[in-house]
Amino acid sequence: MKITVNGQDYSVTDDKPLLSVLREEIGMLSVKEGCDDATCGTCVVIAGGKLVKSCSRKASTFENQKIITTEGLSEREKDVYVEAFGETGAVQCGFCIPGMVMAGKALLDKNPDANRDDVTKGIRLDICRCTGYKKIEDAILLAGQMLQDDTDITAITAPKERIRMTDRAHRPDAAEKTLGTGLFADDIRIAGMVHAKALRSKYPRAVVNTIEIRKAQAHPDCIAVLTAGDVPENKIGHIVNDWDVMIRVGDTTRYVGDALALVATADEGKLDEILALIEVDYTELEPVTTPQDALRADAPLIHERGNVCAVEHVNRGDVRGALARSAHVVTRKFKVPWQEHAFLEPECAVAEPVQDGLRLYTSSQSVYDEQREISRMLKLAPEKVRSTATLVGGGFGGKEDMSVQHHAALMAWHTKKPVRVKFSRQESLDYHVKRHPMDMEFTVGCDADGHLTALRAVLISDTGAYASLGGPVLQRACTHAGGPYNFQNVDILGLAMHTNNPVSGAFRGFGVTQSLFAMEGCVNELAEMCGLDPWEFRYLNVVRPGDELPNGQIVDDAVGIAECLDSLKGDFYENQGAGLAIGIKNTGVGVGLVDTGRCLLSVEGGKVHIRTSAACMGQGIGSVVQHMLSETVDLTPDLIVFETPDTARTPDSGTSTGSRQTLLTGEAVRRAAEQLRDALAEVDGLDQLEGREFFSEFSPSTDPMGTSKANPVSHVAYSFGAQLVILDDKGEVAKVIAAFDVGTVVNQQAAEGQIEGGVVMGLGYALTEEFKVEGGYPKTRYGQLGLLRSNKTPEIEVRFVTSPGLVPYAYGAKGIGEICLIPTAPACAQAYYNRDGKRRYSLPLEGTHYKQVRPAKAVPPLQIQLETESMIGRSE
Repeated sequence: MKITVNGQDYSVTDDKPLLSVLREEIGMLSVKEGCDDATCGTCVVIAGGKLVKSCSRKASTFENQKIITTEGLSEREKDVYVEAFGETGAVQCGFCIPGMVMAGKALLDKNPDANRDDVTKGIRLDICRCTGYKKIEDAILLAGQMLQDDTDITAITAPKERIRMTDRAHRPDAAEKTLGTGLFADDIRIAGMVHAKALRSKYPRAVVNTIEIRKAQAHPDCIAVLTAGDVPENKIGHIVNDWDVMIRVGDTTRYVGDALALVATADEGKLDEILALIEVDYTELEPVTTPQDALRADAPLIHERGNVCAVEHVNRGDVRGALARSAHVVTRKFKVPWQEHAFLEPECAVAEPVQDGLRLYTSSQSVYDEQREISRMLKLAPEKVRSTATLVGGGFGGKEDMSVQHHAALMAWHTKKPVRVKFSRQESLDYHVKRHPMDMEFTVGCDADGHLTALRAVLISDTGAYASLGGPVLQRACTHAGGPYNFQNVDILGLAMHTNNPVSGAFRGFGVTQSLFAMEGCVNELAEMCGLDPWEFRYLNVVRPGDELPNGQIVDDAVGIAECLDSLKGDFYENQGAGLAIGIKNTGVGVGLVDTGRCLLSVEGGKVHIRTSAACMGQGIGSVVQHMLSETVDLTPDLIVFETPDTARTPDSGTSTGSRQTLLTGEAVRRAAEQLRDALAEVDGLDQLEGREFFSEFSPSTDPMGTSKANPVSHVAYSFGAQLVILDDKGEVAKVIAAFDVGTVVNQQAAEGQIEGGVVMGLGYALTEEFKVEGGYPKTRYGQLGLLRSNKTPEIEVRFVTSPGLVPYAYGAKGIGEICLIPTAPACAQAYYNRDGKRRYSLPLEGTHYKQVRPAKAVPPLQIQLETESMIGRSE
């Protein structure tokens, strides 16, 4: 049969889904594979003038239809869409964007006068996890206007003047992401590349008695079968080396994501067939499925070191006395669930042997973390493992741990062939890390006038089978549990427990999303007890310059939480019943740990190359460092190149996590740029510096946990935010107004897009999203997650406030990636309370327009009470 793609006829032999034919036979790599249940829309193309999902129909059904992908747009259309998506800031990770462009084209071809409502409906087949949709709608509307007006693109896209910090500017990767020419890991093609896949455990907890691989090895298409005995070092991990590359015979599995064997074949379609020939004999054991059960005296040990992954205790002041003297005290229990990152790009990695080492192409949040873990696994010197980043199709913390990278490297090392390993969407859902579920008890007091007096809290976190980032996430949940409030009597105990559930790890908000849902809920109840409204109570209690945060850190002038509340004051009183919440989030790892940003500026070919390993998962670090450089040195964008993170070329700037890269790597770029500026002052032009390099690093000093200092510096900076959630008459969220202090705003539309996307993710966490795990088994498909689409997303208004001062680094810029969703869920909870008078203490919120009340579950037979010394004998 023949199909016509972008005006050219192609012969197709196997009647596969059109998506597979387009990508693997014809090479139209702009069409992406984001799910396996025809849900995400990254695969949409235009066929017969209609927008269709190429994953759900066989190629034969498209005979005699003209198929168009972004590769087939006219040159005029390509220029328009690149300009429109770049100008509006519609591009973040980019994985969904070619599909959005095709949805926009399908709409505008039929309706050139489309309005925003038309666009909202037109892109409803496509999910975007990054942007919140508003910027994409803006882009399609702008493209339509430009096409109608026959706008001269060459005049618009001529080289611009020097870009200053706050200027609007196109991201350096906007064009390749808009048209789909940029390469993600699954787009890498290497001659002779084979495919590998792991056999996963049938049970969350079981003894592996035998693994019989001979039948699999005998399969005519099998290249290799590896087991734990083929791994030089079988224990790796992001922080704690506790995660098995593969489970050995005689060992006990810890969750259904545990790998038992790894197979390779040249025919990707044969992987499951070969895996099915591996025979595993198990002795099934009862899994431990709650952190409370993991504490039981008769609970089995999931790890030899015990079931307690981490303990945190933050203790300042006299909590017992302060609560006893308080006029009002509220004690409440809260429960928050798993949340799936749902980034659009499933995990994929390609590894190839090079000389006496390996080279990897991956979509992770740190090429140096990959190098470290894989070199450990193979017992190679780190320099023998070169890791190069491709484009990263979203991360949000979910791509910090090894998922497929180590297996690709292991198989490539053994077979001496290039190897690709990729997750299906369901495998991604079942095996990669999630947001930590937490059970929390908060006791908060205030005096008769409404001044907060003390906080006592217990947080129990389910970190699942392996440590991942369980310790740091728990730590941040505890250190931020008091929010941006001015009180110093705190006693906060946190436990992160191992279970046989999927692993919990880093996720945007990093524990603070969980603990501030509880804190803000208690604040609302105390305000009511005092006769103050939620705005008055918060404005009375938030920190201002010179105050102390609950962790003891003295607040400098770079604090704008009062200004955030000021920005929302009029809207709060004009919208009776709106829900209000506030938040705080650290910038940088802090707490005494070495935390370094690095940059190397190289003058090559008459241009300045910015080299840093800081990963971009959509947040736009390339744009940030370009602004930092151009603010310091008079260079136009056409003279600046942001290089791909690569352990062979770019210095280690640490993981893109903890809202750290803008400030830390940004400051390193600024310092290196000052050296370049000084060198330029001594010559007549940039060409005279050809071959010169300018290096700098920035590693701010902070104080460790448990320091004896009365006022430690836990973090180099904090960002602050407040959100107002307004419901309509039907009980749907009609509008969210978000006010944030993120210091100097780097690139207005990019910063707005980060917040809009965070708000939508926060709304999902609050109202619609569920990732279900039963008995240790994940039970959710991508289409069942409850992700918000464009036609279900409310109006979002973003405001930036100016704090009394700025941090003295990176031209005053602070982190923005995490703070943006922290206030959303508690603001939603208060909005619904104002609507129906019901307090809600768990997520997703029940009894709303989005979720009906579920039947009550039976109370477990064992309730474990955790008490610190200060809790014993309490009388309040």
